[in-house]
Amino acid sequence: MDHLMREMLTDIGGYDLCVTEFVRVVDRCMPARVFYRFCPELHQNGRTKAGTPVRVQLLGQEPSVMADNAAVAVELGSAGIDLNFGCPAKQVNKSSGGAALLKQPNDIFKVVDAVRKSVPREQPVSAKIRLGWDDTSLLEETVDAINQAGASMLTVHARTKTQGYRPPAHWHEISRVSEMAAMPVVANGDIVDAISAQQCMNASSTRRLMIGRGALMLPNAAQVVRGLEHEMPWHEVLALLLRYSEFEIEGDKGKYYPNRLKQWLAYLKKQYPEADQLFRQIRAFNKSAPIVAFLEQFNKVNP
Repeated sequence: MDHLMREMLTDIGGYDLCVTEFVRVVDRCMPARVFYRFCPELHQNGRTKAGTPVRVQLLGQEPSVMADNAAVAVELGSAGIDLNFGCPAKQVNKSSGGAALLKQPNDIFKVVDAVRKSVPREQPVSAKIRLGWDDTSLLEETVDAINQAGASMLTVHARTKTQGYRPPAHWHEISRVSEMAAMPVVANGDIVDAISAQQCMNASSTRRLMIGRGALMLPNAAQVVRGLEHEMPWHEVLALLLRYSEFEIEGDKGKYYPNRLKQWLAYLKKQYPEADQLFRQIRAFNKSAPIVAFLEQFNKVNP
């Protein structure tokens, strides 16, 4: 999620930590402006306006370069560093980044070890993995590598790279990780409501959860999972769509607003039939102004 979405969803509440979109690291140390672009919260001591810590996520395979970038991000105010070893995108994998490293656990060790040594001990260094590349045969070795490197936390998406995002998520496999890991384990994958959250916790043997797409499907997902709220009614979601519109157009991503709003509606319609109706009505619009005008009118007609 971008910083505008993080600001809005953490204002709703329920999140202990946010992780940025990954910063792709190749062969050099990124200038500060790159980190500020991905994580404007660095200007606020690494927190959203609601006070939720935000951790910069790095994706790369060169230990020394990853370490240098991690040191810069933490110095700028990131609430620790998260390392992405789970991205299944072909463009990333073909250059040995993301989930491609799951085929080489020793390379994961080198990256985590270098980053851990590059930032102050009190700063957390977390890692995110999948169950493996095309099977789980290297899962134990991968977890051991992250253990040995001294990571602070491990998040596991309950699928292999080749499984992509196809259901189901294999939460029971995370219970193996919970037994092996020397650090807290966080379960991820297909957590979209209170029922799926409870099923995941039961199967994975951990009560720590990371919500990704589920947070876009259900804006108050974190509070629902905690048992503090019921699912947000549609009229409140519609108000959030208008609020997000104000953020996007006033911010630095206004030209991308039409596509980003349509992407969000594509997630929302999995929970709200009204979102599908709205998506179909604005699908042909490619400028911000008519979309916002339509949302405002839609809000009046559907209070």
